[in-house]
Amino acid sequence: MAYPDSILQKVSRPARYTGGEWNSVVKDWETAEVRVALSYPDIYEIGMSNLALFILYDLLNKQPDVLAERVYAPWIDMEAALRQASIPLLSLESKRSLAEFDIIGFSLGYELTYTNVLNMLDLAGIPVFASDRTESHPLVIAGGSCTLNPEPMSQFIDVFVIGEGEEVTPKLIETFRRWKKEGGSKAELLRQLATIPGIYVPSLYKVDYHPDGTFAAIKGTVPQARPSIQRCIVAELPPPITRPVVPYVEVVHDRGAVEIQRGCSRGCRFCQAGVIYRPPRHRAAREVVEAVEQLVRNCGYSEVSLLSLSVSDYPGIESLVSTLAKRCGGYPLTLALPSLRIDSFSVGLMDSLRFAKKPGLTFAPEAGTERLRQVINKNMADEDILNTIATAMGKGWTNFKLYFMIGLPTETAEDVEGIVRLVDRIRRLGKGGQPRVKVSASTFIPKAHTPYQWVTQNSREELEFKCQILKQGLRSPRVRLSWENPETSLLETVLSRGDRRLGEVIYHAWRFGATFDAWDERFNYENWQKAFDKAGLDPSFYAHRQRPLEEVMPWAHIDVGVSTDFLKREYRYTFQGKETGDCQQCCSGCGLEKWLPICQEKHAGLG
Repeated sequence: MAYPDSILQKVSRPARYTGGEWNSVVKDWETAEVRVALSYPDIYEIGMSNLALFILYDLLNKQPDVLAERVYAPWIDMEAALRQASIPLLSLESKRSLAEFDIIGFSLGYELTYTNVLNMLDLAGIPVFASDRTESHPLVIAGGSCTLNPEPMSQFIDVFVIGEGEEVTPKLIETFRRWKKEGGSKAELLRQLATIPGIYVPSLYKVDYHPDGTFAAIKGTVPQARPSIQRCIVAELPPPITRPVVPYVEVVHDRGAVEIQRGCSRGCRFCQAGVIYRPPRHRAAREVVEAVEQLVRNCGYSEVSLLSLSVSDYPGIESLVSTLAKRCGGYPLTLALPSLRIDSFSVGLMDSLRFAKKPGLTFAPEAGTERLRQVINKNMADEDILNTIATAMGKGWTNFKLYFMIGLPTETAEDVEGIVRLVDRIRRLGKGGQPRVKVSASTFIPKAHTPYQWVTQNSREELEFKCQILKQGLRSPRVRLSWENPETSLLETVLSRGDRRLGEVIYHAWRFGATFDAWDERFNYENWQKAFDKAGLDPSFYAHRQRPLEEVMPWAHIDVGVSTDFLKREYRYTFQGKETGDCQQCCSGCGLEKWLPICQEKHAGLG
């Protein structure tokens, strides 16, 4: 079964739904023992830019008896057409309904895609609540960074994969394969899966709350439900993906990608990724070079991105870039280096690359004053930023994008005005011509498993006041300012720090019409406000309440390896102005050194 032409001819970008792309894997449906639909709850162009999904796609399809296919959220025009024609949501490879698969795996990387998960299940004719699904329905699992606080989605997901999936996924598949052969109930399967490290089965736990509504405890209801779920961490990066599916339409990141390292050692206190992807692990330069060459041969890409949370921190990055330039000199190849530090070394690195036309340089000072950057443990002097921009301008770069956050802990109006002053000083660096500067001001989101998981988010009034300072101060025609909708930021905070009761809110919001909430043109906070009212919950309880350090968090049963004592110490350092050094240079004692061999070795060597 495939989508009929009568539908495809009426929707935007029909190639989103046709499949058949270069390097896609099509297996025999009948001979596959385990059939998995890898689902990304956003449109094709975004999902096809997600490397994690392709890591699993490659990992699963390498098993002869496992079939893994892809499915993405249909845009609103396609959804309407499918509902009108009573056609279910289909996979791209075999054009099968999701309801025919054994397992549906969702990648949850952003909280504002949650309603899309419900919508995709409903389009497939699958009950959205796990408790309503029967033995005949697929097993619904989820992984990704959002699952480090799985509670808001726990009513809809059967099984969560906590942490990095490269090792735990084969164990999950093997358990499922054995269960399917032997027969038995889905309840038996869930109990078996719960014994695998890194697997969380929410239906096997009961949650208690205090009379004031705060979280009290979560307890297992069966022996297999462990009191703590430990995050899965791979000691070495898996082989790079060198034959990814090549889309027919332009996607968000329309280029090849090689993950050169995972994790970050800098310890920025606001950054969840810096915690949940610890410790830093590097791919050997030789393996990177071979992967880039294979990507070019297998896919025809003219641009390859070297992926990392901080590319500049990769050991020997300058030598690696030089080697790639020499080895790929016969190809019309451009290298992309995202996530650069603000220093002259990064500018020199970018200047060594080959561009038909120099793109803009992107840096993230995060805060407008040195004081506030010290608070968030991103110590960087204004002069360092100015010198970096001046060096870049001296080499011919004229366009810059700067990322800042507003609403950080201890931030004052003076700190916000510091953004204006810093940008003004940058603007004045040009002699013959001023640089063009794009300023992106995002709202600080206090995230789970970070030193700021206890702090309050700024109110809408506070955020609007600070945005007004930026609007009035950044009026130069060569400066462009963008900022986030405060209501979007509020919702992200609520969903990222919420508890199990938010499942009812997510469900009602979806029923009121909330989908594609990450898209400005689709976001309607009224849907969510009505959902909160119907569920009897106040979003301010989750977003605007300073939490005491002794309060038990809804995600306390998820062990990311970084200790609560370490997070509390970093929280206190925020208000004491103390710096925590790079853990590659001096072990910060975050807790990973107690149970992870790779960190035990570094801890012994660094002290």
